[in-house]
Amino acid sequence: MNKPTSDHQEGASVSAQPIEPSKSQRASAWSVHVLTASGVFCCLLALDATYASEWRTALAWLLLAVIIDAVDGTFARYFRVKAVLPNFDGALLDNLIDFINYVIVPALIIHRAQLVPAKCSFAIACAICLASAYQFCQSDAKTADNYFKGFPSYWNVTALYLLSAGFDRIANLIIIAALIAMVFVPIKYIYVTRTKEYQTITWPLTISWSVLAIIILWQLPNPNPWLVGISSLYFVYYFLMSLYLTIRPRLPAT
Repeated sequence: MNKPTSDHQEGASVSAQPIEPSKSQRASAWSVHVLTASGVFCCLLALDATYASEWRTALAWLLLAVIIDAVDGTFARYFRVKAVLPNFDGALLDNLIDFINYVIVPALIIHRAQLVPAKCSFAIACAICLASAYQFCQSDAKTADNYFKGFPSYWNVTALYLLSAGFDRIANLIIIAALIAMVFVPIKYIYVTRTKEYQTITWPLTISWSVLAIIILWQLPNPNPWLVGISSLYFVYYFLMSLYLTIRPRLPAT
């Protein structure tokens, strides 16, 4: 869910040559930007819930921010926002909100929920933010063939599963450290809404996982361990398929 090159940006690039817009076109384009900007309110509410130690509420607000992030690009393409409002950078707005949603708030949840040893908790939160800042600022963080390069900062999902799985703090620390390291490993991760390869497999699995994840979120702080375990298999598929699609060009032809 990391969006270093956002849907909003890609949508905006369609028909990017400025046009002479009507009032209704301007109103529609600004409405798209307002929709994108509304994600920041979800992030602020998630921060408020985090400081109140209401983890389920915080993650629910982050989920709403993800939904907004998922649909605003479609509207941006439809209403040709870049052509209508060429002087407003909706992609930058989108990326700013994404960084709060996918990185800052989840890192704070991990810290305040004491999911890792106290002595290194704040340092780990800082490491998450620094690694993700590097990720977001790479010019090829989203590849030309529609993949994410390096672990795509799914820290909101990471926070959900660490809260759900009930691992001890050392195990959580190892998991987080491994994910931070994976930011710098140039594996091409599937961009679910864009990667064309194996969509007939990826889409049904993603939808199924999403349903299970929402149920797990609803059941916090004591989700069904079977649901957590079964839904985690999606990540096995996601990683192995991403790894295969990364090394496939290097495999000998058959």
